[in-house]
Amino acid sequence: MMTAGLIHWILNMLNITVHIRDVCVFLAPVFSGLTSISTFLLTRELWNQGAGLLAACFIAIVPGYISRSVAGSFDNEGIAIFALQFTYYLWVKSVKTGSVFWTICCCLSYFYMVSAWGGYVFIINLIPLHVFVLLLMQRYSRRVYIAYSTFYIIGLILSMQIPFVGFQPIRTSEHMAAAGVFALLQAYAFLQYMRDRLTKQEFQTLFFLGISLAAGIVFLSVIYLTYTGYIAPWSGRFYSLWDTGYAKIHIPIIASVSEHQPTTWVSFFFDLHILVCTFPAGLWFCIKNINDERVFVALYAISAVYFAGVMVRLMLTLTPVVCMLSAIAFSNVFEHYLGDDMKRENPPIEDSSDEDDKRNPGNLYDKAGKVRKHISEQEKTEEGLGPNIKSIVTMLMLMLLMMFAVHCTWVTSNAYSSPSVVLASYNHDGTRNILDDFREAYYWLRQNTDEHSRVMSWWDYGYQIAGMANRTTLVDNNTWNNSHIALVGKAMSSNETAAYEIMKSLDVDYVLIIFGGVIGYSGDDINKFLWMVRIAEGEHPKDIRESDYFTPQGEFRVDKAGSPTLLNCLMYKMSYYRFGEMQLDFRTPPGFDRTRNAEIGNKDIKFKHLEEAFTSEHWLVRIYKVNKLDNRETLDHKLKLTNILPKQKYLSKKTAKRKRGYIKKKLILKKGKKPSRKTV
Repeated sequence: MMTAGLIHWILNMLNITVHIRDVCVFLAPVFSGLTSISTFLLTRELWNQGAGLLAACFIAIVPGYISRSVAGSFDNEGIAIFALQFTYYLWVKSVKTGSVFWTICCCLSYFYMVSAWGGYVFIINLIPLHVFVLLLMQRYSRRVYIAYSTFYIIGLILSMQIPFVGFQPIRTSEHMAAAGVFALLQAYAFLQYMRDRLTKQEFQTLFFLGISLAAGIVFLSVIYLTYTGYIAPWSGRFYSLWDTGYAKIHIPIIASVSEHQPTTWVSFFFDLHILVCTFPAGLWFCIKNINDERVFVALYAISAVYFAGVMVRLMLTLTPVVCMLSAIAFSNVFEHYLGDDMKRENPPIEDSSDEDDKRNPGNLYDKAGKVRKHISEQEKTEEGLGPNIKSIVTMLMLMLLMMFAVHCTWVTSNAYSSPSVVLASYNHDGTRNILDDFREAYYWLRQNTDEHSRVMSWWDYGYQIAGMANRTTLVDNNTWNNSHIALVGKAMSSNETAAYEIMKSLDVDYVLIIFGGVIGYSGDDINKFLWMVRIAEGEHPKDIRESDYFTPQGEFRVDKAGSPTLLNCLMYKMSYYRFGEMQLDFRTPPGFDRTRNAEIGNKDIKFKHLEEAFTSEHWLVRIYKVNKLDNRETLDHKLKLTNILPKQKYLSKKTAKRKRGYIKKKLILKKGKKPSRKTV
């Protein structure tokens, strides 16, 4: 937001009148262009200018980054990937030059990254890992010492200026690796300084003892400070990166997000295409010709591959290094097969010696012109196949690049450029159907419900309901209170009577669910239902148990063999109400769920406390109204809400009159109209 506001202010200072909304819409595409430039600079430092140009082209169109940099994607990641790449470029520049100027620029870029995205922890762990591996490889130099010492001190001070971060860099386990490597580097530098003043044997003994002692002190200090509570232990989010099953058991609210699921092979190919295959080749070229900065990109690649495999969202951090290493691979191939022309046009002049003539008696050279006079049959064959092989390989590489460009264009236009509230389906003849059920349902809510109505839905749709329907929701995408989300999950997982009591306590007017059984939409609430159960079980283990929703064989089924608890819970009944009467086509029975390919088990669904208020055209969005309470229940409920329910059984006439007047005033404020005398 600060970046968008600053750009808007600068443009208006230059008398370029631009609406703030337009700045927000185009912020991510502008920064994706800057990301391409920073990727070019980083790859040029690692390899050469040709590889840098290819890397910039790759990251400009690769779907793994386009998903967060399309117009309208006003999110942290839109600017964070630029900050990430630019910080890495400045770090590599600092290590190559040993310049304090480049290191301070790196610290400023790191400061911007810290202010933009919580993923800055990836930087503050990767850079110390790079320095540590350089020490293990005995690649210590004054350049590395200057770069890391300056980066750690200034970067630490700058990062602590961000209010959200505060004292975390010195009080959380995620930042302790950077501090440990800093202490180890100082000990290593001191021992290197002592090397010139000691004999070789004395130095080896001192070096071994000094490094071991420094590492031991750092390790024991971190353990002691963590045990005493000064350093906070690893958070659940980081435990979930090392143990893929941790979040599912201990933090189901994190594991329920689709972006936090492990990445499938299909996702790798969908987001990276041919770069998945060429990326290991580029890594091999870097390791084969290793130097200080290529050690960094190798560590970056290996760690990013692991974390992207653990969590889909971290594909975003893998994409830049995949583009860089694939560009190095393509650049190396093109240099090898296209560089022969230049060599043939300007052949090197070589002197023929007697030893050459002895080793190759069939090759005779003219002493004056240095031109080969006789060529063996085998060399003729190689010379004839050379241009052909070169052309074939070049054409194959160009075809791969063209296929990559076509794939990126298709994915971008079909998967990442459409609004998430509008779905599209295709008929057998190729014509497209637009499913506008979400907007239709939100418009109905906006037009047909009271402006003070409260809508209960799963948290995924909270922002959409608030933004498009302008109605209050119980939970949304920014709800940090896990117990509140668990209460909504408990209501969805309970039977209607128990759920009604929860909805009464939350003062719910409408319930909104997503159902995809008619059109085969897999992202509906039934498919998310087990996460609601798990989150509710974490807070209410006595009332909700996940095992109750499975069959004795451990299957989650919606047909007649399904669990009775599942077939009678509120979510199931709201999803399949009146669906048992509906026959989708002549090949399937009534009540056939296309998403789960099963005939539902409970077709005779009736409600006692709810009534259907709205169902969209394709049954994708269903809204139910919570029935009004009778007058006596209304009064008791309002008394409970206002905390004025009298504790004494009998009241004096004066006190009762005063209470009735207070209740009447509260009901007028709540309802917006004067209640009847009977109600009061």
